[in-house]
Amino acid sequence: MTIHQVNPRPDSLVLYKVHPARVLTTGEKIEIELEGGQTKRVRPKDITLLHPGPLRSLGELGPRVGELDAAWELLEGGETSLKELAELMFDEFSPATAWAAWQQVAEGLHFTGSPAAVRARTRAEVDQDRTQRDAKAAAERDWTAFLARMEQARPAAEDRERLAEVERLALGRSERSRILQALGHQETPENAHRALIQVGQWAPEHNPYPARQGLPEADPELPVPELPAEDRLDLTHLPAYAIDDEGNQDPDDALSLDGDRLWVHVADVAALVEPDSDLDREARARGSNQYLPERIVNMLPEAVTLRLGLGLQSVSPALSFAMRLTPEGELAEVEVHRTWVRVERTTYEAVEARLDEGPFAPLAALVEPFRRRRHANDAAGIELPEVSVRVRDGEVVIRPLPRLASRALVTDAMLMAGEAAARFCLERSIPIPFATQPAPDKVETPADLAAMYAYRRRFKPTRMLGAPEPHFGLGLPIYTRATSPLRRYSDLLVHQQIRARLTGVEPLDAETVATRVGEAEVAAAVVRRSERLSNQHWKLVWLRHRPKWRGEGVVVDKEERKAVVLIPELAMDVRVRLTQAELNARVRLSAREIDLPTFDASFRILD
Repeated sequence: MTIHQVNPRPDSLVLYKVHPARVLTTGEKIEIELEGGQTKRVRPKDITLLHPGPLRSLGELGPRVGELDAAWELLEGGETSLKELAELMFDEFSPATAWAAWQQVAEGLHFTGSPAAVRARTRAEVDQDRTQRDAKAAAERDWTAFLARMEQARPAAEDRERLAEVERLALGRSERSRILQALGHQETPENAHRALIQVGQWAPEHNPYPARQGLPEADPELPVPELPAEDRLDLTHLPAYAIDDEGNQDPDDALSLDGDRLWVHVADVAALVEPDSDLDREARARGSNQYLPERIVNMLPEAVTLRLGLGLQSVSPALSFAMRLTPEGELAEVEVHRTWVRVERTTYEAVEARLDEGPFAPLAALVEPFRRRRHANDAAGIELPEVSVRVRDGEVVIRPLPRLASRALVTDAMLMAGEAAARFCLERSIPIPFATQPAPDKVETPADLAAMYAYRRRFKPTRMLGAPEPHFGLGLPIYTRATSPLRRYSDLLVHQQIRARLTGVEPLDAETVATRVGEAEVAAAVVRRSERLSNQHWKLVWLRHRPKWRGEGVVVDKEERKAVVLIPELAMDVRVRLTQAELNARVRLSAREIDLPTFDASFRILD
């Protein structure tokens, strides 16, 4: 009896794809019956004969228990036919035993091949395959159990490593997650973020934005050289004040009054960070310090700040700018020296209480002509609300930053130093990055919050150029950033160039300066984005922890069916449904829903 006939007769058992079928009629095409009673017309080459029959019903193909191991051991390593295999296993060759034997061949553990040529696998092959199958079955059981724990939001300790896949998606480091796919979620960073919170891998308040921007999470760990032995002008006899926000950790500038001269002392970072050193390359790659509500990540090792931060040691090395002004507020005289200074640290609030006494009253009087000159040159007088956002012991603290005269005093003094550094370098043909800003299309003097909000949006970004151009927002014809070298690379680069001139070393050429500024500014832009997103994140966390919060907002812009409302308490603008509202109108509102993973916050008007 053969099972190779081209046109099997009716009631034969054939294989169609992987399913058993019974032949109903034959001809140019063969009609077959499949399980479930479905019929189909197929070509002869589409089927393989398993048994010539007669098979009256596919229901006859029930489970059969045979001598599988005995047949395999007898045939191990050799070849046989489906008919012989069925007879060895079941002592008969019938449609039912042919189908049962074929299932063993199709299963592929002990036997492989075709109905005409069945190969019995060796023991080594079977043992290896069985081990692999057992491991696969165990992995599938483990995967199923893992998914069940995820759906129940009850992960086990061993799941943490596996969830790293979801973390990579949440942080934008991959675009796929098998876990989210299996749970039926769209593969997005927001969904991954939400899933990690739900299973407890991330705390509900977790801030993913610095890591999502690919930023370093810690200060650099690099050796810091000793301060070089060199001559410095001793200014320790002049009282010097580093005025900062309370809690500031990197004081890099201070003020001194010397008769009719203002000294601005700046931490002499270039004395330790030479161009092209490991420290320089690392600072350039980072661009700037990263100031997050929950932590600060510095562009330089902490040891640099500890050695050079003004007032952190009894005497500090500084790069000091001495300036005299004309009655019109123009710089009349500029000197730059490497110095020793003795600095007292204080806060804006403390100075505010002493602005009518020495030395702060004469300091304020000295810089006043400079301030008047800037504002006469259309320096932007935008006074939108500002806040400080900090996370202390797990609690979000939001504190308003009042418009203090002491803060304005320090700002103007730093701007004077920036203009002085720019002029010093320009007059000596020292290549540096000049900070410039084109004027907006229309220059205004905004008088209310809505006007200030609109005016600020029309401002063009500051650009760092190799040639001096005016900085509109500051009201200065020439300016460079030079007072924050501990926390901003462009300032450090200016210091390196000035130091080269003071020490008789050839400064970097203009092309090299432009390249380095470009690298640092790209990195700094990423840092600024991380800071902005992180501040917004923690503001939303603050609101989420206060479901009964009610606050006041000011309408600063109107859109179709919505209004942009500025919340001064949070220095945050939100969009709310408000069809009829006048600009600068004050409204009461509450937060309806805060969704941290999607950054969505909805508010409603209370009155």
